[in-house]
Amino acid sequence: MSTRETDSETADVLIVGGGVAGLTAATFTARAGLDTIVVDTDESILARNAHLENVPGFPGGINSRRFLDLLAEQADESGARRETGRVTDVERSDDGADAFDVRAVGDGAVGDSDETRVFRTDAVVAASWSDASYLDGLGVETRDAGSKTYVVVDELGRTDVEGVYAAGRLTEKYHQAVVAAGHGAEVGLTVVHDSEVPYYHDWVTPEGYFTDRGREVPPGCEEIDAEERERRDAASRERTREAFDGPHPEPQRTHPSLVDDELGRLDE
Repeated sequence: MSTRETDSETADVLIVGGGVAGLTAATFTARAGLDTIVVDTDESILARNAHLENVPGFPGGINSRRFLDLLAEQADESGARRETGRVTDVERSDDGADAFDVRAVGDGAVGDSDETRVFRTDAVVAASWSDASYLDGLGVETRDAGSKTYVVVDELGRTDVEGVYAAGRLTEKYHQAVVAAGHGAEVGLTVVHDSEVPYYHDWVTPEGYFTDRGREVPPGCEEIDAEERERRDAASRERTREAFDGPHPEPQRTHPSLVDDELGRLDE
């Protein structure tokens, strides 16, 4: 089947993969003011987990699909844009710009199944598991281990190709949600650090924390008064109640090879 290619869409950062690492990285880059797009097949392996445990702040564990929903909401509200599709290749822009062209095959939300979307971006974060073949054209260093291919990164998530990063399990991190989240956050901040955005703290402090000491509020920080602090606290409690009011509406997933469903959804 032939494919048709649409006009390109631009972003500062494009993240491949909408699992824990990708969505967490997106939250940090978007909150820092970088225009961020997440392209995902909507099939995070975490959804197969029957009950997610070992997550800080959830001593009783949490439904894995609800956890993914909340991560997606957080990325959305931070300003990230999410698109559904499968990234097929990433290459340097051929117009001399210091940018990348990312191609994704349509999968419903991105477009028709025979449509290819092109995204022009300054930085790419690979956060998919376990495919990294879309990076082959860039010559990114990888390591094969059996049936898996890992992307080689430095201590902060940079690959050996400038402007290309990788986060989470794809970089051979431990297969734990909290580890993926932490690495996604670290890589997101690395992207911010490497951009032209001023150093980014992302810290909300009580009113006067900086200013009463004669200091300017650092970039990315915010001082709030008691009334605003109480408002945010009440809003966070209400959102938590709403999020956990009843079971998750979608069926539990398992490995797709075990059931007659492309996403591995169980009949419940």
